[in-house]
Amino acid sequence: MTSIGTGYDLSVSTYSPDGRVFQVEYAQKAVDNSGTAIGLRVKGGVVLAVEKIKHSRLLVPHSNKRIMTAGKHIGVASAGWMSDTRHLVKRARDEARHYYGTYKTEIPARIIAERMGMYVQAYTLYSSVRPFGVSTLLATMDLEGPQLYMIEPSGQYMGYRGCAAGKGKQAAKTEIEKLDLDTLSVRDAVKEAARIIYSVHDSTKDKLFELELSWVCEESNGIHAHVPQDLFDEAVEYAENADNSDDEEDEEMDDE
Repeated sequence: MTSIGTGYDLSVSTYSPDGRVFQVEYAQKAVDNSGTAIGLRVKGGVVLAVEKIKHSRLLVPHSNKRIMTAGKHIGVASAGWMSDTRHLVKRARDEARHYYGTYKTEIPARIIAERMGMYVQAYTLYSSVRPFGVSTLLATMDLEGPQLYMIEPSGQYMGYRGCAAGKGKQAAKTEIEKLDLDTLSVRDAVKEAARIIYSVHDSTKDKLFELELSWVCEESNGIHAHVPQDLFDEAVEYAENADNSDDEEDEEMDDE
């Protein structure tokens, strides 16, 4: 007996005969159709970068940000449905506030990732709800140093040195694997993150996009914040130059 989704995708609480939960797979598809989000964990902190696709020239610049702050030391980047992102960020803020109210210390990365993963996974258990159509990247610094986690629509969460989600995730992962994250400085990581977003952007399908960059690091005093404007401009120039160099190399190869 095979399953192609018919009948087995009516409820998230129903398994197909081959052990699949189709609504969770559909939620992952929503993530894969979104702009790319990446995270880099280097020796001095964590950098988040997002390719925010602009579907209209009439949109207000720098609105509907895909990188948000869930606690003063916690940054959240997302790929997927924006409305689901806002809900999960609100939940993360509640978890961080309640933890601080109980223990009088900032919530550790492992704890916030575990709680958020359990919350997301709960939405895959009941037929009255649907899975979240978003993958979230959590960047933070705690007593153990820089930490980066990604939470998927299934509720699975894992710690990463570098990760990517969205339509360009495979190409982004390939670029991330080429980096020496152990020796890379945070400022260089910002530039490399911008370069990767520019390199995976498909200008033939999505011509308009905004780059978002944030970090939580020693230079920001362990607080999550968007990178300074001068560094942002420097990273964009670096990414554009690298992108133009790649285009010129491709043209030369075509001529040969």
